[in-house]
Amino acid sequence: MLTKKTAIGIGIGALAIGLGTFFLIQSLVSNVNVVNDSVDIGKSDVFLFDAQKHFHEFLNVTGSSFHVTLKTPSNGLQVDQDFQNNTSFDWYSLADGKHFINVTNTGGSTVHVTGNLEAVQSPLIFMSHILVISSGVLIIGFSAAFSIRKPRGF
Repeated sequence: MLTKKTAIGIGIGALAIGLGTFFLIQSLVSNVNVVNDSVDIGKSDVFLFDAQKHFHEFLNVTGSSFHVTLKTPSNGLQVDQDFQNNTSFDWYSLADGKHFINVTNTGGSTVHVTGNLEAVQSPLIFMSHILVISSGVLIIGFSAAFSIRKPRGF
């Protein structure tokens, strides 16, 4: 027979396992970061991310006047120039490595940056999900042990 504390502990542990598993699967499946930023006059917006070979990247910049610096690994897309009104970049990564994008507003109005950047997730995010799942298993284990035999002092 389960006690009230044991049932609550098993429920909390199951919730932790469920949430950890959901977010782990979501982080493994979805590695596209949706960009929707505004850059004020005289300010910059910097994107620095790791991407693997054949990842698809798309970036659209709209504003009166702006400077774009875009560097991809190997001999991929390299841009360092001024633009007016609107420009779009659509490319595939030619090699694994860091991508660097800097959009600087040089005009008299706000610049809007939109796009989809496909990036490799950090291993720390993966480990945090595993930690939540293992904590849920640990909570369920302790709760089940309390229903079998109550330790002294409880």
